[in-house]
Amino acid sequence: MVEYKVVFRNVGIALLLSAIFMALSTVVAAFNNFDSSFIPLLLSTSITTVVAILPLPFTKRGGEINLKGGFVIALFAWILSCIVGALPYLFWGGHFSLLNAWFESVSGYTTTGASILTDVEALPKGLLFWRSSTLWLGGMGVVLFMLLILPTVGTNRLRLSKVEISSLSRENFKFKVKEKVRIIAVVYLSLTLVETALLYLAGLNLFDSINLAFATISTGGFSTKNLSIASFDSAAVEIILMVFMLLSGIHYGLLYATFKGEPKSLLSSSLLKFFLITLIIGALTLSFIVKGGGGDISWSEAFREGFFQSISAVTTTGFATSTKSTLPPFSLLILLYFILQGSCAGSTTGGLRVDRVFIFFTSIKREVKKILHPNAVIPVKIDGHTLERESLNSVNLYITLYLFSIFFSAALLSATGMEIKLSLSTSAVTMGNVGFIPIEGGIEYHLLPPLSKVVLTFQMLLGRLEIYPFLLIFTIFRRRY
Repeated sequence: MVEYKVVFRNVGIALLLSAIFMALSTVVAAFNNFDSSFIPLLLSTSITTVVAILPLPFTKRGGEINLKGGFVIALFAWILSCIVGALPYLFWGGHFSLLNAWFESVSGYTTTGASILTDVEALPKGLLFWRSSTLWLGGMGVVLFMLLILPTVGTNRLRLSKVEISSLSRENFKFKVKEKVRIIAVVYLSLTLVETALLYLAGLNLFDSINLAFATISTGGFSTKNLSIASFDSAAVEIILMVFMLLSGIHYGLLYATFKGEPKSLLSSSLLKFFLITLIIGALTLSFIVKGGGGDISWSEAFREGFFQSISAVTTTGFATSTKSTLPPFSLLILLYFILQGSCAGSTTGGLRVDRVFIFFTSIKREVKKILHPNAVIPVKIDGHTLERESLNSVNLYITLYLFSIFFSAALLSATGMEIKLSLSTSAVTMGNVGFIPIEGGIEYHLLPPLSKVVLTFQMLLGRLEIYPFLLIFTIFRRRY
């Protein structure tokens, strides 16, 4: 049984977080000569605050949250955050129709970074800050932010954390639930502050530094410039972004242990070694391809390009330093593989997550050995821990569901008239919460028909929530009615 009064109260608290950042964006607009986003943001802040606090007087504090209630809270918190997040765009106008405002908001909260905008620099600074804020809120997760400030009981916090933190990422958190949430928040905030300071020292103004830090640590990829990172034309900026994209792609529990003086956790992780080895091989291959593609380009520039694009793809950030159309097909396949794989569970990245890919390859290795030695007992071990068959089946089933979702959405996109190669690529990148499409010409989201935009926003949410919460919600409501 789901206690809907408790659900409404918790969802309202989650919406207050959006209201707070809307208010900060309103302040940014005021500091910039009360730009054209001031009134839309002020109005949006007022509406979101009223909607958020409306359930509070009618619901008591506390109340038990069962696992079903946790999933309902998570789903409604995400969807309603995206709805209120669309209000500033909608009230501001311009290219933001109702559907376009929804698309931009979902893309932000899910840290996808896809945009319907053709001229980002035309947006007022207040709205640009709000756009980046949706990434930062979505990167950590609206439910985890809620748990950070919510004085809830231990069992409630445990059940909500199980919904928001995937089972894969929980494995490397050797702490109680309250500590897990605090660790994620500390690492997230620390990385944001340090990157902001370094970008400012590298020559960017404070506004661009903050916005880029929000986009990097959340691995969202929204930029304040039309040409993304290429606009800054700075090796120092790109190096800083590469370092922090990479850090944001590593399990936060491992980062925290390293910062606390326990580097063994980081160095002994076979998953991390697999992640870094595949990244280095792909980045080096891409660098050689860039250098061999002709043109007046030095080796240092080729490595800079190859590593930046690879890190941007594998962390599902989506920053760009060049147009992908200049890259040959094989290099685009490398980027597409990175987009599908993603980085480590327990980070802010999307995709399948390298943990599942590693377990998948390890399972194949075990099955090959079983063919050669049918009577042998060959367990699958990762860092000394034996994985049960149930866990292996769960990983392989998720990969199947993930790929099926991509193909199903691609079929829907094709039905709207989209070319098949483009529909598959678009479906894959939105499912992986990546902004750019590694095929020639890319895609102009603002030109897509309404049905395609609806499909893609659902795909973004499906990828961010990792499929199962949606399936469980449908099961809950089916049983109820």
